[in-house]
Amino acid sequence: MIAAIKPAGANTRGLLAYLYGPGRQDEHLDPHIVGGFAMLGMPDPGRVPDATVTQLARHLDEPVRLRNSEFGRTVTDHVWHCPVRAAPEDRHLSDADWADIAQRIVEAAGIAPPGDDLACRWIAVRHADDHIHILATTVREDGRRPRLHDSGVRVGDACRQIETDYGLRQLKKGDRTAGRRPTQAEMHKAERLGWEQTSRDWLQDHIRAAIPHAGSAEELLAYLEADGIAVKPRRGPSGDLLGYAVGRPGDLNKDGEQIFHPGGKIAPDLTLPKLKARLETDAPEEHPTARRDRPSTPWHRATDALEGLHSELTNGTGYGDDSGKDARIQAHVAALGELIEATAQHAPEDLRAELRSASKVFVRAQRSRIRAEDRAGDAVRTAARDIVHTATGPDGSALAALLSALIWATILAQRWHEARNHAHQADAAGQTLRHLQAAADNALVPVLADLERRQPGEQARRTLARDVRAAVPDHAERILADENWPALAVVLADAEAGGHKPHQLLKEAAEQRELDTARRPARVLITRIQHTARNPVRISRAEAARIRSTRSISAASSTASAQQRPPAPVTAPERGSRPRR
Repeated sequence: MIAAIKPAGANTRGLLAYLYGPGRQDEHLDPHIVGGFAMLGMPDPGRVPDATVTQLARHLDEPVRLRNSEFGRTVTDHVWHCPVRAAPEDRHLSDADWADIAQRIVEAAGIAPPGDDLACRWIAVRHADDHIHILATTVREDGRRPRLHDSGVRVGDACRQIETDYGLRQLKKGDRTAGRRPTQAEMHKAERLGWEQTSRDWLQDHIRAAIPHAGSAEELLAYLEADGIAVKPRRGPSGDLLGYAVGRPGDLNKDGEQIFHPGGKIAPDLTLPKLKARLETDAPEEHPTARRDRPSTPWHRATDALEGLHSELTNGTGYGDDSGKDARIQAHVAALGELIEATAQHAPEDLRAELRSASKVFVRAQRSRIRAEDRAGDAVRTAARDIVHTATGPDGSALAALLSALIWATILAQRWHEARNHAHQADAAGQTLRHLQAAADNALVPVLADLERRQPGEQARRTLARDVRAAVPDHAERILADENWPALAVVLADAEAGGHKPHQLLKEAAEQRELDTARRPARVLITRIQHTARNPVRISRAEAARIRSTRSISAASSTASAQQRPPAPVTAPERGSRPRR
C-alpha cells in the first residue's frame, strides 16, 4: 500500500472538483465519501443529490476562514492531499475498510491525532476500487496549525502495519534515501517533447556518467559544460564554489528561459558538499617499487583494487567499532558504483547495455542512512578514473576477471545491506547482480572458446584433477563436473608453464571467493587464476625445461592414445602371395 503525500495546495474546491469529476480519461467511477472528521451534517455530492462541491469546500474551509478573519492575513497552502493506493494483487477492500485505513493514516500524519476533538477537518473520497484520496485543511478547530514534520515517515510506517493487519502485499520500509519521483507535469512535458526521460532523470544519468572523469567539483562542472549541459555555478565573493545548478538543453519555461535544477533536487547524493567529499581524493603517493610492480593495464589495476574492497566488505579487518567500519564500507559501496559506470563506458559494445543497466540500478544501492568515510574508497575510485582516462579496450580475460570481481563485490554489498536491514539497497544490489552476471557470461564466451581449443592431454588432466581434489576438496566434484572444467585445466596448465603451482593457485582462488554460491565454480576459478597468474614466476632453466618436457610427453601420449587402433585379426596368406616380412 502506497500513501503519497502531495505538495500543499491552496484551492480546496479545485481539488474536490477533480475528485468528484470524471477524471482525465473518464476513470473516476461513483465518487463518494467513505470517511471523514464528522459525517454528521457534511454534504456529500456523490450521495446527496442537492449537495454541491462548493458546499463541501466551505464546510472543510470553515476553520481556515475563521483564522484568516481573526489574524487579518490569509493562510496559504492549507490543503493537504494524500492518495492511498492498494497493490493490483491485493484483495478487494470495502468502504468500511478504506474508512479505517484513512483514519489510521490521518492519525499517523498528525492531521487528526487520536482522541483530539479539535483536530483538522478531513475527508476520504473513493472513486475507484483500488484507491482513495484523503483531503484535509490544515487549520485546527482551535485555530492552530498541525505539526506535520516528518509526516511522510509516520504515514509510511502506518501503511506497513496496515498491510500486515489486512493481509495485503508487504512493501519495504522507506529510509528517506530514495530520489524524487518525477511529477505529473515533468512526465507530461517529456511526453510532449518526445523525450524518453524527464529532465531531472536525464541530468542525473549525465552527472553520474561524468563523475569518474573528474578529480574535483570544478572539473565536473567543466566536463558537464563541455558535454553541452547548461551549468549555473553559485560562487562566493572570493570566487569559491558554493553550489551549482544544471539544465537540460531545450528544457525551457514559458518565457523561453533555460530551466535549472539544483544538484540536491536531482538526487540526494549529488549536492555540492557530497560531490566534493567523493571527488577530491587524497590518494597517497606510490613508492617507486610499488609503481614498478603495478599491473600494466587499468583493467587489471581495477581488479586488484577490488580485492581490497572484498576484504573490507567481508570482515572489515583492522577496524574496531561498528560505526567506523560501516562508514568505510559505505564509502566502498559508493565507489563500487563509480567503477561499474566506468566499466560500462569502455566495455565492448555487445556488453554495454547490460553494464549500463547495472550501473543505473546500483545507484539505489550506493545510498544509505550511513554517512560514508569517503577517503576509504579512494583506491577503487582511482581505478575507475584510470579506466576512463587510459583504457583503450580490454582483452577478453582481463575484462572477464574484472566482471567476476565486480560480481563478488556486489554480492558482498548486498549481504552487508541485508545485515543492516537496508531493504531497498539490498534489492537494488540483487538486480545489479543479474545484469553483471549476464554481461560476465557474454564476456567469457570467446575466452572459453579459445581455451577449449587448447585442451591438455589426458594424463595432464588427471594430474590437474588431483590438484583440484587436494586444494578444494569440498567443491572438487562440482568443479570437475562443470562443463568448463577442460578450459580450467588449460588455464592451470598455462599457469604451471609460467612457474606457478596449480595446487597453490586453486587454493588462493577459492579463498578469495567462497564457491558455495557460485553458479559455475569452474568459471569463477578461471577468471581468478588468469588474473593471479598473469605474471610468470621466475624459475630456473632446468625447472622450466622439466615442465615443458612433462607437458610434451603428456600431449604426445594423449595423441598416441587417440590414434591407436585395435589390431587386425591374423589370417592365412593367400596362395601365390608372397609373405611379408
